[in-house]
Amino acid sequence: MALLDRQTLHLGVTVIVSIRAARHNEEWFEQFSQGVIRMPEVVEFYRMSGDVDYILKVVARDIEDYDRIYRDLIKIADLNDVSSTFAMQELKSTTVLPLRR
Repeated sequence: MALLDRQTLHLGVTVIVSIRAARHNEEWFEQFSQGVIRMPEVVEFYRMSGDVDYILKVVARDIEDYDRIYRDLIKIADLNDVSSTFAMQELKSTTVLPLRR
């Protein structure tokens, strides 16, 4: 597996997307999760506890590209709320895991 530079690939916008589900049943979950998993722009996807149900990390070329991604996302399944937060600066990003000795 190779690590690619997002800037070189013109994917300079990182978006953290918080989602509140419209439903909480297996059919909805399957439809939503499989749809999100198929989106190549979604690089991380978590089911959460707390105030939001899901968190996505999305990479995009620019704001217009993210708007296209957003429109694709909201077509997957009924959603109660989608909130997008744009990263101003990446301070740390690593694939190194904290292995203790």
